[in-house]
Formats: sequence, structure tokens, C-alpha cells
Amino acid sequence: MYPQELLYTKEHEWIRVDEEIGTIGITDFAQHELGDVVFVELPKVGDHITANEAFGTIESVKAVSEIFAPVDGEVVGVNSKLQNSPELVNSDPHGDAWLIRVRLSDRADADKLMSAEDYEAYIKEKKAE
Repeated sequence: MYPQELLYTKEHEWIRVDEEIGTIGITDFAQHELGDVVFVELPKVGDHITANEAFGTIESVKAVSEIFAPVDGEVVGVNSKLQNSPELVNSDPHGDAWLIRVRLSDRADADKLMSAEDYEAYIKEKKAE
């Protein structure tokens, strides 16, 4: 169910790493838990994000949730589509609804993240609790 080429966090973010650039979004599980997304607040190009720290928020009809960085890096791109169409997060969380692109400070940071199989097992465990 979860794309194999992505890496995942326990906070339900994903990252696709291509050389030194990482594209970050939230998982299908996260968007489902949030419900209908109505607003996304993201950093600006040039901002620095730090692994395990919040870099933005997603507001849904249910709640406002922080988005946590899976890696350290400099923001090199922001998905401007989400400004006018935040609902893309619900319809295509692993594709068109990517949030930001970052230049990774250290490519090895991504090696600490979960594979799709590990993430699916993690979700199953969480649902069982």
C-alpha cells in the first residue's frame, strides 16, 4: 500500500531521496487520521529544517497538527499548489501533495528511517494498541 521508494517516520511523514534532494510529505495514514485538510502552513525556500522538529502545520476540520522533519536540510522548494488546494493532501498524499523539497545536510540521516514494510508493521502495531 505504501510506495516502496519512500522512507517513513513514526510521526507519519515520508521522504523520497534523489541524490542530495529530499521531497517530504505526509502519509496516507496521517491524512486519513486528520480528515479533510483545509489549510497547510509550510516554511519558505531558504529556511533550515531540523530532524524531529516541526517545520509546518496541517489544519483539518478535526485538528491542527504539526509536521515533523525526517532529516536536517535547507528548504529548496515548497509545493505552492497546496496554498489554494490543501485538499490535495487527502486525495494524493504520496504524489501531488508533497509538501517541501530540501537539500539534505547529511544523506546518512535518511538511513535511519523506516522502509515501507517497517512502516506498515508500525501502523499495524499502533492500531492494535
